Amino acid sequence: MLFIYYPKCTTCQKAKKWLDENNIEYTERHIVENNPSYQELKAWYEKSGFPLKKFFNTSGLLYKEMELKSKLPLMSEDEKLKLLATNGMLVKRPIVVAGEKIYVGFKESEWEGLI
Repeated sequence: MLFIYYPKCTTCQKAKKWLDENNIEYTERHIVENNPSYQELKAWYEKSGFPLKKFFNTSGLLYKEMELKSKLPLMSEDEKLKLLATNGMLVKRPIVVAGEKIYVGFKESEWEGLI
């Protein structure tokens, strides 16, 4: 299982604590130092069944500075994926890749399936 996170993110810290408390083994990956690639993001998006917007960190400073709220609706799916692959701070976190299951953000009730 792959746990992609940003160490300073409080939601990521809560998710990491939850994984540890539930004795779930995972491999850590720092989202800024090792940003997901276009191919990874495309595969996760397709497997997840989530709308692509869910993969954007809509509360992040970079998202707001780039005025993506108004720009994303005008972009193609491919353009959005390429944009996400440019900077880990644009990507919602944490992300868990557990086989065919993809979890974006941390909601304990959703993550129960990992136990």
